Parts: sequence; C-alpha cells; structure tokens
Amino acid sequence: MTDLTDKVAIVTGASRGIGRAITLLLAMQGAKVVAVARTAEELEELNAKTQGLAIPADVADEDDAAHIVAETLSHFGRLDILVCNAGVGSFNLLEHFDAAEWDRIFDVNVKGTFLLCKAVVPHFKAQGSGHIVGITSDVSKRTFEHGTAYGASKFAQDALLSSLRKEVRPHGVKVSTIYPGLVDTYFNDSRPGSLDAEKTHLKPSDVAQAVRYVLEAPAHVVVDELMLHPMTQEW
Repeated sequence: MTDLTDKVAIVTGASRGIGRAITLLLAMQGAKVVAVARTAEELEELNAKTQGLAIPADVADEDDAAHIVAETLSHFGRLDILVCNAGVGSFNLLEHFDAAEWDRIFDVNVKGTFLLCKAVVPHFKAQGSGHIVGITSDVSKRTFEHGTAYGASKFAQDALLSSLRKEVRPHGVKVSTIYPGLVDTYFNDSRPGSLDAEKTHLKPSDVAQAVRYVLEAPAHVVVDELMLHPMTQEW
C-alpha cells in the first residue's frame, strides 16, 4: 500500500462536512494537508488541528486556483495529491431556476474542478506522478426530479474527470472518482445529525475512508470509480 506520510495534499471545500473529514483523516495518516475553502475562520480552526496550510480561496476563480497551487509548492516544495471536493447544490423545478443560480452551481462543481486540475496537471506530468481524486455524486449516474442543475453539473464533472484520466495516465498520474450517495452534512443548507439521516445517509468519515482507500492503493492499481451506497454504508 502507498504510504501517505509526508505526502502533500490539497483538499478543496475543506472547512465542513466531507472536506473536513478528508482533511483530518489524511493528516492523521501523516500527510501535509492544504485546506482550501472560502471561510477563513473555519479553515484556521481546522488547520490548528492538522498543522498544515490553510488557504481561503474561491475555487471558481482562475487566479485563486493558480495561487493555491503556487502557495502549496512554495510552502512545502512538492505536491502529490489533489482532492476536488468543493461543491454546491440547489434543487427546484427547471422553470424556477434563474441563470445566476445555474451559473453558481456550475462554477463551483465543474469550473472549480477544471481550474484546480488545470493548475496541478503540468506539475504532476513533469514529476511523473500525482493523484487527483474527484468527489462527484451518485447523481453523476442517474437523474431525478428537481435535479436539473445539480445533476447536469455532476454529469459534467464526471465527464471531465473521466476524460482527464485518459489524458494523464500515460504520464504516471492517477485520476479517481468517488460517487457518494446521501451524506449527513451541511449540503444544501441541511443540518447534520438528524435521526433520519443516521439511518439513510453516509457519514463524512465514510467518504474520507474511501478517499484514503484509493490514495493508498499500490502504484500499479488504478481505481477509476468508487460508488458509495448510503443505505448500507458499503463501497
């Protein structure tokens, strides 16, 4: 298995929920984690636990994305892992969506993934190694009522990562995609910890363990896709 000790990892959407759980778990495994989110106060509190690097940033801003990678390389001198976890969602009938909300969902879920990948791929290719992990959703594989915007963004994010996997594999770079079902987080203004969620939702730590699994797989093993099922909490 791949040892994560001293590996340098960027995790986006790190201040809460899945991103926070991934950040804490990777730090526990000895990785040096760069936590990225828009909320500086929450990032600093998290960074106090991990002793990594906190970078307040908007993943959908091209200058911010380039800054995240440049600051990571300047601080640690290397970069091994990118976890594209930042995501937003909103659910409504299509005719009730306005263009600004549609753009916000695509900016974070798709453009944010694109910009961070664009910033790290040249570095990963040059060093002949690196691992990108995308946290998409099980709705990358299915559709549902009221899910036009979110579902379309997750289909697009999944296609982006799948295509990128084929581009970078010859250069020794891995791309893995994780598809969680319902997760007990603050997503879409939810409040974690409800009784129903405990029965029907994954925990953020379940997704974090899936990320650890794909990252620790031996170098010759490629895990392209990993689906997590909330009802059984199995993957």
